[in-house]
Amino acid sequence: MVDLKQIRTAFLIIYIYLYASSVQGQIESEWSRKSHTNNWAVLVDTSRFWFNYRHVANVLSIYRSVKRLGIPDSQIILMIADDMPCNPRNPRPATVFNNANQHINVYGDDVEVDYRGYEVTVENFVRLLTGRLPPGTPRSKQLLTDEGSNILIYLTGHGGDGFLKFQDSEEITSQEMADALEQMWQKQRYNEIFFMLDTCQAASMYERFYSPNILAVGSSLVGEDSLSHHVDPAIGVYIIDRYTYYALAFLENIDADSKRSMAEFLKVCTKKECMSTVGVRRDLFKRNPKDVPITDFFGSVRPVEVIDMIQVELVQKHMKNLTSIPKKSNKKYRYIPPLISFEQFIK
Repeated sequence: MVDLKQIRTAFLIIYIYLYASSVQGQIESEWSRKSHTNNWAVLVDTSRFWFNYRHVANVLSIYRSVKRLGIPDSQIILMIADDMPCNPRNPRPATVFNNANQHINVYGDDVEVDYRGYEVTVENFVRLLTGRLPPGTPRSKQLLTDEGSNILIYLTGHGGDGFLKFQDSEEITSQEMADALEQMWQKQRYNEIFFMLDTCQAASMYERFYSPNILAVGSSLVGEDSLSHHVDPAIGVYIIDRYTYYALAFLENIDADSKRSMAEFLKVCTKKECMSTVGVRRDLFKRNPKDVPITDFFGSVRPVEVIDMIQVELVQKHMKNLTSIPKKSNKKYRYIPPLISFEQFIK
């Protein structure tokens, strides 16, 4: 015999659970929106040597995109292990192109490289993330983030199962990366992180993450290689990797006011296009990627505060005094009233 009381109780429990989940999601989304105040980007190419030209093109392409979408150079840390624009093998000095048709010189005229050549080491990278830099380190080499910062961390180079090589001489392990991010969380150095890795077996680098508010994507799963996209016959090497190529194709079609979501970005490269399986880890991330604008990581934050307490009549009076100054004067020097300080008109 069916017990109606038990059925009603079961339905009530299910309803309460679904309602609580919905409310929790709304609270977390609202919390993230209120606590997010600024965006930063850490873009790292870990490879050396001419045949790794594509890794420099990868990182400079992402740099160009985030800068175009509004993140200023003062909030971008760019690390390039080899200087391809000045490489003697480069038939087009002072340029780096990410396609064989040479549509875009991603090196450009206003690239600010913060760590170059042998400065790109595991130690400097970890010190940068954790804020444990030596005294006197220039501001341009510091990640001056806080608890309101969303950070894009993009890494490209050569890797394997659980490690990423730096300049073919050292490596950072997945556990070391996870511990560095945990230090950042404990020191309140970020609000949310989007961790993006384009290398072989990329997914292995985020498997050990245990800190909250991290969304991670890798160009390949464990046991898979990440492949390059195409060769430029003029220079004889591959010039961009597949995953970054399709990521850029997506980013080039958005602007600073775009409503596109991170969920869309996570699907930019199918297995048919990438020839590898793109891995995503979202269990540490509180928000639903469908509700996260892509500009929360790739764009800028524009805080606007509306001030409605200004005494307009005082401002008009001050402006009238400014305009009452004679336009012509025989004196070589004359008194110029100070600029308006709006603070004096705020109650």
